[in-house]
Amino acid sequence: GALPVGLFNGIPLRSEEMDPEELETVLLQKIMETTNFFQRAVFMGQITESVDVVDFLMEQANVVPRINPLILSSERRYLDFTSSPVADDWDDTTMFSYLESKDKTAVVSKKMKYFIRDEEEVLYGVTMWIVADIEQPSGRQLLQNALKHMKSSSSNCRVGVINNPSGKPTEDNSALYRAVWASLLTQSSKNMLDFTLKLLKEENVELLKQGTKIKHLLKQGMDHDAFEKKFNTMEVDFLHSQQKYCKEVLKLKAGQRAVVSNGRVLSLLDEEEEFSVEDFHLLEKITLHTSAEKIKSKIKQMNLNAQKASDLIMKVDALLTASPKGEARKDVKFLKDKHSVLQLAQREDEVFYDVVAIVDPLTRVAQKLAPLLVVLGQVVNMKVQVFMNCRAKLSEMPLKSFYRYVLELDVSFFGNNSLSPGPVARFTEIPESPLLTLNMITPESWMVEAVRSPYDLDNIHLQEVSGVVNAEYELEYLLLEGHCFDLSTGQPPRGLQFTLGMRQEPLMHDTIVMANLGYFQLKANPGAWILRLREGRSEDIYQIQAHDGTDSPVDAGDVIVVLNSFHSKIIKVRVQKKPDKLNEDLLSEGTESKGLWDSITSFAGGPSVDENDKKKDVLNIFSVASGHLYERFLRIMMLSVLQHTKTPVKFWFLKNYLSPSFKDTISHMAKAYGFQYELVQYKWPRWLHQQTEKQRIIWGYKILFLDVLFPLAVDKIIFVDADQIVRADLKELRDLALEGAPYGYTPFCDSRKEMEGYRFWKTGYWASHLGHRKYHISALYVVDLKKFRKIAAGDRLRGQYQALSQDPNSLSNLDQDLPNNMIHQVAIKSLPQEWLWCETWCDDNSKTTAKTIDLCNNPKTKEPKLSAAVRIVPEWSKYDNEIKQFLKRVKEEKEKITQGRASSSSSSPQHTGTRRDEL
Repeated sequence: GALPVGLFNGIPLRSEEMDPEELETVLLQKIMETTNFFQRAVFMGQITESVDVVDFLMEQANVVPRINPLILSSERRYLDFTSSPVADDWDDTTMFSYLESKDKTAVVSKKMKYFIRDEEEVLYGVTMWIVADIEQPSGRQLLQNALKHMKSSSSNCRVGVINNPSGKPTEDNSALYRAVWASLLTQSSKNMLDFTLKLLKEENVELLKQGTKIKHLLKQGMDHDAFEKKFNTMEVDFLHSQQKYCKEVLKLKAGQRAVVSNGRVLSLLDEEEEFSVEDFHLLEKITLHTSAEKIKSKIKQMNLNAQKASDLIMKVDALLTASPKGEARKDVKFLKDKHSVLQLAQREDEVFYDVVAIVDPLTRVAQKLAPLLVVLGQVVNMKVQVFMNCRAKLSEMPLKSFYRYVLELDVSFFGNNSLSPGPVARFTEIPESPLLTLNMITPESWMVEAVRSPYDLDNIHLQEVSGVVNAEYELEYLLLEGHCFDLSTGQPPRGLQFTLGMRQEPLMHDTIVMANLGYFQLKANPGAWILRLREGRSEDIYQIQAHDGTDSPVDAGDVIVVLNSFHSKIIKVRVQKKPDKLNEDLLSEGTESKGLWDSITSFAGGPSVDENDKKKDVLNIFSVASGHLYERFLRIMMLSVLQHTKTPVKFWFLKNYLSPSFKDTISHMAKAYGFQYELVQYKWPRWLHQQTEKQRIIWGYKILFLDVLFPLAVDKIIFVDADQIVRADLKELRDLALEGAPYGYTPFCDSRKEMEGYRFWKTGYWASHLGHRKYHISALYVVDLKKFRKIAAGDRLRGQYQALSQDPNSLSNLDQDLPNNMIHQVAIKSLPQEWLWCETWCDDNSKTTAKTIDLCNNPKTKEPKLSAAVRIVPEWSKYDNEIKQFLKRVKEEKEKITQGRASSSSSSPQHTGTRRDEL
């Protein structure tokens, strides 16, 4: 066929897969699929250390000795052998021509005579018909190859021959075929095979053309008289019938060749197309392995005579392989199904589905499967058997969570026909003593947040709660995800910014492209969106050249993306630098445009600041918190920061895990204390190894997404743990020279000697990995975001995280183990020790000079955080009381407003507005 051709482990790639644009993706996909195949083989013990993997591949059922697209094609045509006609003779051409196609086939199969290798009665799994004009060299070659294959074939195969002459058959122009047919009717199998092979040799054909009689080619041992009598008296009517059969049933042109294998018709398109002995070997192997072997073994048990049985194999094979393939049924048979099996009966006198589920009950998959089977049982009538396939030994409890899969049978309504508020997960009979966390597991492209709950969803202690703990969640955004590459280099354009919006408001959401897979994500909701490069450097340097998975033509000016489903939407964008900007770099020094979110109006009050002054002066503080306790600590940390600086402060909080009550009150606090704030959001990318515990997810957010969480305009950001008290101006820390490092961390204290045995970084892996360097703590760090992006620190950290996090024993303290492990690739500037004091590791003398105090856990005493805060930090209670009074005032003001609205609405006339359905 056409070049180029690629083979992957011997499997030819299709022409569309050889497209240079797609080849890399295709190969990656195939490698992943093949890896699964090998993993399974290793697991099942089929591949061991001593096995040659190439030999293992060569022994697979789908391995063939050669590749012939005609034979291996999935598009196949079969003859219909199901008819039993009344007239079964082909000597009367007129009568034969009136028969239907399947009747003609039945006559031909009944009258056909076969070349066979052995005299004795044998069952033949493969029956081949050679259709050709053997008066022509190409026809003779085809029959010769078939007979040579039959002689050498280890499994039994028989060959019949049908004449398809180029012109009208007469006695003169069909002598060779009539001689072959005469030998088939009169000679033993060995003689007719040897005679035909001799007859087909070109030198003997030449002799016949020069006038030699066919009888002179007869071999010793043949029945000469019977042959000559049959040859001389043979009518040509059946040849006319065969010609009609070739034209009308096999759909062949006059003289065209074909091979029929167990009813499957392979038409050779032109004279030059060769069908060699090896091709016959391949065809026989394929025919046998697909179904003929199984059919043969069944028919063998019927004790029919060999001729009838071989015909039956051919006909049944054609019938079964021509039928559309369904999934194979698997009967699950267990020796004992009395114990560890749930049996749920079906409703009587109805059609039912027979469902067998095999689960390891102590897995997340089993937790998900149970409600799925319950709901499925309500939708359709099912007989269910659930087999418990448990692991014999467990070193620890594999399930640490209660799980509900929210899956409703139908849209539900109340008695008054109003729509119910939506799907609900109910947890009943939950033990009251453990401390519980409520967490939502959502589809990859959903951003869901808690919108109403008075409870601390991170710390649910049912013994302390009267009544029911409830929380209301909302699907806030659907994610639009994508991958972006530079057409010229094939690399992701790091730092490129995309915006998403509508016609009236082009900039509603924006994001930065990662170097990992060129990944980006944008928040959106159902509707038609316009994707653009952000105004400024992105738009100045780059232009969009092509895009896949979008909803606008490639040459359209705007890239339109329609979100019309709750399923994931992933697009691919290819960009290119403008001809006059080839040497420009998006992340070059001193040329940053306005940042991503600078165009968004600040949520906070406080004095407005000139843009340049703001960029220079604002102190950017980043923190994460989850649960009411840590949000209480967070507010106190914010007060301590504000108390010790005159510089305008902007706090950045990760919105994903903040409680509804914190989000309600933060705007009031910003107004009262004169700071700005912003809630940032990022969904953990699907391709990055997922964490399952909430605490570890939050640790991941502290370090893995620093380059994409904040606008490009933010030069430096300081991370401060929620449980920290600041006693100095953090402006000092922001202005501290990092000496080329992208971030600065404080090392762990060494001064409290009684904790020496707990300093894990002094021995083992960490001692050898760090060498003379120190192990740093992640409670406080400053990040030079420009440097961080420029050296692709975020991409390196994510890459290392992906490699290490697959092992559950790695990265036990994810947020600090990862940067410390990467210290050789991404340098850490060690901050002066005074920047972080912690009672667990630092002695009492150093506390007086401490610029921040961290309430880190004490592995020796395991003292609760609240009591430690009151004891260690004298000013903590003062801050705490101030916040309590402030929140009390906010609550009272809200109640006044609510009461005012209630009284005004009761005195005003009733307004009946139209009801609006929510999506």
